[in-house]
Amino acid sequence: MAGKAAGSVAKAVAQYQYPWREKLVKYKDELAKGVWGYWELGAWKPLGISARCRARLRKEVLLAGEDWPYDPERKEMRTRRKGHKCDRIAAEKRENTARLMEKMPDMLLDYKKRRWEKKMKEEDKGKL
Repeated sequence: MAGKAAGSVAKAVAQYQYPWREKLVKYKDELAKGVWGYWELGAWKPLGISARCRARLRKEVLLAGEDWPYDPERKEMRTRRKGHKCDRIAAEKRENTARLMEKMPDMLLDYKKRRWEKKMKEEDKGKL
């Protein structure tokens, strides 16, 4: 007797299908408002359908091979590097220092030349 009852329950469960078409028609307006909720007259309104029911409905629609247009658009992946800023800046500073050290002899010559010209101007002013 118990075996027949269990078999009939299993058969009923196997035949049962979630009525996603009716649910989709019923909650179409709510689903179009967003995933979590929406602002209305300056107040946050949660959806009329719970997140669990929404997820189940979405799953059933996708399993049936239909498209689900109510997902929010995906944002771009972040391209920022992780890690400590001081480590990145330190490497950039070392590269910059190496480049400047290559230019150092020319910079020193320019500095000495400017200093010598300034000294000559001051001597000319002192003579006049």
